[in-house]
This record gives sequence, structure tokens and C-alpha cells, in this order.
Amino acid sequence: MWQAQRDDLATTSLEERADLVLTSARLLHVNGQSTEQTIAAAEHLSRALGLSTVLIPRWGELQLRAEDGASRLVTVVDADPVGIHMGRVSAVMRLIDSVASGDLTASAAVSRLRSISRMPPASTWLFTLAAATGAAALSVIFGVRHVSAVALIVVSAAAGAVVRRVPALSRENALLPPFCAAFIAGVVGAFATRENLSSALRLVAVCPCMVLVPGAHVLNGMLDLAATRVHLGASRLLYSALVVLAISAGLLGGLTLLHVTLPVDVPGRSIPLWLDVAAAGAAAAAFTVFFSSELNTLAWPVGTGMLAHGLRWWMLSRGFGAATGATLAALTVGLLLTPVARRWHIPFAAVGFASVVSLMPGVLLFRMASGLVQLASTGNTTLDLLRSIIADGITATDIVLGMALGLVVSKVTVDAVTAA
Repeated sequence: MWQAQRDDLATTSLEERADLVLTSARLLHVNGQSTEQTIAAAEHLSRALGLSTVLIPRWGELQLRAEDGASRLVTVVDADPVGIHMGRVSAVMRLIDSVASGDLTASAAVSRLRSISRMPPASTWLFTLAAATGAAALSVIFGVRHVSAVALIVVSAAAGAVVRRVPALSRENALLPPFCAAFIAGVVGAFATRENLSSALRLVAVCPCMVLVPGAHVLNGMLDLAATRVHLGASRLLYSALVVLAISAGLLGGLTLLHVTLPVDVPGRSIPLWLDVAAAGAAAAAFTVFFSSELNTLAWPVGTGMLAHGLRWWMLSRGFGAATGATLAALTVGLLLTPVARRWHIPFAAVGFASVVSLMPGVLLFRMASGLVQLASTGNTTLDLLRSIIADGITATDIVLGMALGLVVSKVTVDAVTAA
């Protein structure tokens, strides 16, 4: 086994080995692996191939500096980290382990990487079913009361999922698929409102948009900032903000088409613990499908997602704020899933976000956007409207920061303890 590996390396050039490392790193980078784990995996593979390398990740490219004795090489490849495909990441990480253990030669790894890069995402029918299930589960968490409203949410989310899978849209612009899906949700939500099938919460409109929120990119961005990779972290967060802006524009545009607005000051509804936990598990399962996860890892985000939401429900019932509850839930998720992500070679940002997706304050962000549009279009600057806009924005920011802080701190802590 090891002899075959050594014989193979003896006939492999520096350029070929460096290309193997860079191709592996690129597949990890563009499919949702955290920057820290991507760099560690590239170094692990480089040592197995007899190279000394430095991987420099940026938004839009990866640069690899490789050395083998007196020979040196610098290679750059395009790499936009806008995708999430847990199956590809897991496969690449297993491949790297196989090369490092001598079970796989470098030549065989090259052809294996080609196969991994062509691994399809979740099938369209499964993706559509997950979108419908996730949107319906989130509507339950936010207090939907009528079967007719749930049915419209399912139809709207399913239609949006089909549109998101249209190749021409994503090739034209990465922001077009979420914009179009949100526009559909806005039109359906406006129709439901006009026909008295939706309450002032506008759940028919906002819940299909909740499944579009790019939380995994937010988490990866926060992990980069925590590691002082300011340029890459800021780029990830800016991309996430642009996606949220596209979703908000699509949602509000669809509502406006039928002259319907999204209220900014409607109080939420509470639901029983058992229903809250069950819906959170369904939402976690849906996002795991979105991220093209291997089915044998599905139980982890579902189980931790249910536990996290149960903790949040308990915190809220004891009088704690939403941000405090989200922080504790995210901290728990991070402590439980960091070793799991390492063991199963799963992108932490993807599995972590899938577990806490039901905590995301997307509704508050959409309401804040609606309030800002009302200010600009009607000139209505009443104190109540301003107070509601500010309250929604601050609460949403606190929850997102609390979730990110909980996940990042727990992951960094577990990584430090494991490495010690």
C-alpha cells in the first residue's frame, strides 16, 4: 500500500501534486467548508504528497504556494464560495484521509476528484419537497392557525424551489433565484391577504422567504472574522446581506403588485412546546436536504435542532429575551455538533445553521424592510412606525449576533480543546 503510494509520487510532478491539492481545496471552499478546515485539509494532503504549501483563500479565488525542495510553484484558481453541498465536502475530506493513510494514490485521487465535482445536488423533486416542508414547519413555529394558509405556503415554497433550480437564472446572477422565489411568495401572500386567507402576520408571504435566508454563509463569515480573516469574512457577510436584500425586494415587490403591505408591528403567537420542537426538527431536516447532505447524517441536525428550539422555548417561558434564548440554543448546538462535523467530515456552517434555522429572525428583517419602504413611499414618519422599524432591526441584529456568537465560541472552544 505505502510502496504503491511512494512509487506513484516518484512519477508525479510538482505541478500535478500542487494541482491535486488546489483542486481539493477549491471543492471544499466553493461547497461550504469553513476556511479553517479547508486550510487544514490542504495542509494535510500536502504533507501526504511530500509538499510544503501555503493556501491563501480570498473571495473569488484561491492561491496555492507549493514547495518541494528547491522547486517552487504559485498557482491561482477562481473560486466563489457561494454554494453549499455537504455531500461533496464529506467526499473530499474522506479522499484526503485516504491519500494520507496510503489507501489511495495521487493518480487515483485525481480521477476521484473529478467524480466528486460532478456529484449532483439533491434532486429537484426532493429539493422542492424540502422547501415546502421547511416553509410549512416555520409557519407552525410562528403560529399559523389555518390549514388553508399552510396549503398556500406549501404551494408557494414549492413553486419558488422549482424556480430556484432553473439553471439560466443562477448563471445570469446568483441573486436572481432568491429574488424570483421571494417575488412568487409575495404575490401568493398578497392574494391570500386579499381573499382573507392570511392574518396580519402575513405568514403565507414571509414563511416561503424564510427558507431562502443564507444563514450558512453568515456563519462562515463570522468564523472568518473570528480568525481575523477580515477580507474574506466581510465579503461573505456582504454577500449574505445582498441575498437578504434580494429576498426582501422580491417579497415586497410581490406584495406591492396587489397593493398589500407587510405590517411592522404585529405581535407574534406562542405555541405548545411539543409542536415547537417537532416543527423545528422538520425545518432542520429540510435545510439538510437543501445542503445536499448524506442521509446518514440527517439525525444530527434534526436532533440538535429540536433540542435547541426546546431550550429557546424554555428560556422564553422563563422571561428571557429572544436573543438570550437564541444564544444559549446556538451555544448548545455548537458544543454538540463541532465534534460530529469533524467525525463525519460535514461543513460545520451547514450542519450548524440547519440546526438553528428556525431561530433566524428573517420575519423581523422583512418587516423592517417593509417599514423603510413605507417611510420612503408614503412619507409616513409617525413615531409608532419609527419605533417599530428600530425595534425590529435591533431585535433581529441581537438574535443574529447571539446565534453567531454562540456557534462561533462553542466551535472555537471545542477545536482548541481537541487540539490541545
